[in-house]
Amino acid sequence: MATGDDLRRLALALDGTVEVPHFDRAAFKVSRIYVTLAPDGCSANFGFLPEEQEFRCMMAPDAFNPVPNAWGKRGWTTANLSRLSLAELAGALEAAWRLGAQGKPQRR
Repeated sequence: MATGDDLRRLALALDGTVEVPHFDRAAFKVSRIYVTLAPDGCSANFGFLPEEQEFRCMMAPDAFNPVPNAWGKRGWTTANLSRLSLAELAGALEAAWRLGAQGKPQRR
């Protein structure tokens, strides 16, 4: 069972990650935000590719769900942290971190 403290510790251990405020949440970013932590520490929103979101929601529907708005259609996924093992949390963080480290797409 993972916690918000586990997420913070694991995220900040990823290369280049900093914690910044994001509305009422704590955000963790490299080139861009890749995960946000709810104020109560019980859930987090991960920035995945839509394919990664679909896979995680299929494999662990009790833990992962698309964010119910336009951001969810872009891959942002809510995780119930208490439903994740530390290994599952670390894997989700690494997947989101890799995408966040790519930076913002170039505008044409």
